[in-house]
Amino acid sequence: MSGAGGLRPEGPTNDDTVRTARAAANDPGSVPAGRGVVVNGPFSAAELDRLADLALAWTLAFVPRLVVALLIFAIGVALANWAGRGVLALLRRSGHVDATVQPVVASVVRYALVVLVAVWALGQLGVQTASLLAVLGAAGLAVGLALQGTLTNIAAGIMLLWLRPFRIGDYVEVATAPIAGTVREIGLFACRLETVDGVTVFAPNQTLWNTALRNYAGGDGRLVAVEVALPKEADAAAARAAISSGLEGVEGISDRPLPDVFVDGLTGDGLVLTVRVYALPGSVGALMRTLPAAIRAALDACEDETLHPLRVVRTAPSAADPSRLMR
Repeated sequence: MSGAGGLRPEGPTNDDTVRTARAAANDPGSVPAGRGVVVNGPFSAAELDRLADLALAWTLAFVPRLVVALLIFAIGVALANWAGRGVLALLRRSGHVDATVQPVVASVVRYALVVLVAVWALGQLGVQTASLLAVLGAAGLAVGLALQGTLTNIAAGIMLLWLRPFRIGDYVEVATAPIAGTVREIGLFACRLETVDGVTVFAPNQTLWNTALRNYAGGDGRLVAVEVALPKEADAAAARAAISSGLEGVEGISDRPLPDVFVDGLTGDGLVLTVRVYALPGSVGALMRTLPAAIRAALDACEDETLHPLRVVRTAPSAADPSRLMR
């Protein structure tokens, strides 16, 4: 009770707070414990001490786990790279896996290990891996919807690698698009082709998988046909024998089936012979260029001038066939 009969509020008044603050400024040790002096902010000294203790405790608990997680991730990535190189070397030594598939398999192994290591490292930091996988699944669904065309190319690339309608080194042509060339690389998104004039073409896998495709090197042999026009006085049997003899010295001709020489037509100017041979794989380009000259040389060497050809023209592959310029 005050002397004037009024009530004195319990606890420190404004005058007490001012006196306490002045005393703390002059002599910090004179302030009673627990008085709660305000120090340049909304927190008391005791509260700041408590926050500092909490921060120190959190740091001491989190930093070791962070260090462990970083070590796990770094070592895991190094092991994933090593495993990828090891798988690639193993596939190359085995000789049972196509060269086109080898780098793809090695990359899949490497990235799968990196993902597992990343999930393990996040688990060391206290991240709930189940929730993380759910978030990644939802994000993957959203990305998949946004990148439908890209994912279609990946799916087509997997089918090309699995079924292998063509291999590296084959000459292919897309029937519905102006795309033709020798396959140099088969990737998950696109294939790299090289045209006969040295131009590089990147063809999306979706285009190569969803449209008709001609593979000029996919069979055991390739037909090369030459038309020979002779004078009407020529002996067909003698001409056939001379051409068959001349074909024996031409390289790149397959014996399955055997070369065939036959009379294909009779005109007012004379007779027309057709020479059909099959080129060995990889020899079609050279054979297309050497066969007409070899046939003409064989007929010109005959003493009978009626066997000298009037015209020697290649009919297959035709002039519209882009593979006619193959090496």
